[in-house]
Order: sequence, then structure tokens, then C-alpha cells
Amino acid sequence: MQGAFSRTELLLGADAMRRLADARVAVFGLGGVGGYVVEALARSGIGALDLIDNDTVSESNLNRQIIATRSTIGQYKTDAAAARVVEIHPECRVRTYRAFYLPETRDQFDFTEYDYVVDAIDTVSGKLALAEQAQAAGVPVISAMGTGNKLNPAAFEVADIYETSVCPLAKVMRKECRKRGIRALKVVYSKEEALTPDPASVQKELQELAESGSSRRSIPGSVAFVPSVVGLIIAGEIIKDLSGIGNR
Repeated sequence: MQGAFSRTELLLGADAMRRLADARVAVFGLGGVGGYVVEALARSGIGALDLIDNDTVSESNLNRQIIATRSTIGQYKTDAAAARVVEIHPECRVRTYRAFYLPETRDQFDFTEYDYVVDAIDTVSGKLALAEQAQAAGVPVISAMGTGNKLNPAAFEVADIYETSVCPLAKVMRKECRKRGIRALKVVYSKEEALTPDPASVQKELQELAESGSSRRSIPGSVAFVPSVVGLIIAGEIIKDLSGIGNR
């Protein structure tokens, strides 16, 4: 049984591995969280991945994004992630979309094609649209809440959005999900209070971004060991749900 996924099969079994090989997962957002989701799914034998992002790899991504290396700076994140998947799991069927998921772009995606959807994007409007579209299609979705300005990876947990507390983003999502009739939404969130980034450092980076044409007004701090953990938690939930081992 030697092979790329033989050690995984020892724990999950052959039937579970076949279910993973037959699954298509869409990952919206390929940053610190989404990149690690893709990495773990590829290494777990997922058969097809849709990768959605319109950003390029920058030097400031090197501290936390697995697809960011000196050689990928300037590449589209979709291209860098797809190339990494092929190196790990050549049989994986990868589709890339150079697009930011927003309410205005939602019609570009047919959610009935997916077995699972990952929300690793930043905008509340996009997160809500993803949850709505997934619910309408009857597709499971898992959403990452805020990871910026946090240092404790052990504080993150999996819960339904209506069971969350403390996290400001989760609070907004709870309110808006109720308004839209979203019955449930699996999320990964933390009750850790966010830290305040150093004002001088933030101002310096905002000035540098402005000089390059960016209109960003705020920048969260981030480290290597928080978004990566959230991405791996999300991937673990997907593997458990799709393989059926979560029901044992």
C-alpha cells in the first residue's frame, strides 16, 4: 500500500480515501489561512480543488503564507498555489479563478459543483454571500473568523456562528446571518482579545502601500503560527466531514 497517501489510509481506510478522491472543494481566499487549507487538502488526497483569489504574492506575505517564497513573489496566488498542489498531488484536478469573491462576482461560481466550500476571505459582504450561496445549493461551508492581531493559536475553536462570543467579526456575522435567514454556519474563531499593533509601524506600512497605489486604511498584525493553525483546523474539519470519519 506504499504511496503518497498510504499513511493517511492507515487511519481513514480505503473507502474514506475514495470519497476524498471523488470530492471537489472550493477555497475562496489563498492568504495565510487559505493557503494552509489548500496545502493540507492536497496532502490528504482531495481529488479536485477550485482556487479563488485575485491577489499576487508580496514580500510582506513571507512571514505567514505557505505559498509565499522568494521565487513566487509577484506571481498570482492562484498560480503559486496551483503549482504547489501539482508538486504534491499531480492527479488533483485544479481550477483557478483570478477573482475576488464579492456579491457582484458570485454568479461566476456554480456551487452545485462543490462538495465543500472554504471561506478564507476578508470582507463581511463576501463572507455573507458565500454563506447564502452555499446554503441555497445545500453545500457545507466553513468560515474563518478574524486571525489578525492575535498570538494564541490554541485559543481557536470550531463552533456554529450562533454559539460564538467575544470575536468582533463573529458578532457582525451573527447579526447579519440572522437577517439573511442563514440557519447555521460552521466557523473557526477565537475568544482571544485582539492586540493593538504598534501605531508607528502601522503608519509606516500604510504610507509605503499608499505610495504603491493601495487605498488600505488599516493593516492587522499577523504571525506564522496563527493563520496556519486556523487553516489546518479548517482542513481537518473538511477531511473528517467528507471522509465520514467524523461520524464514527
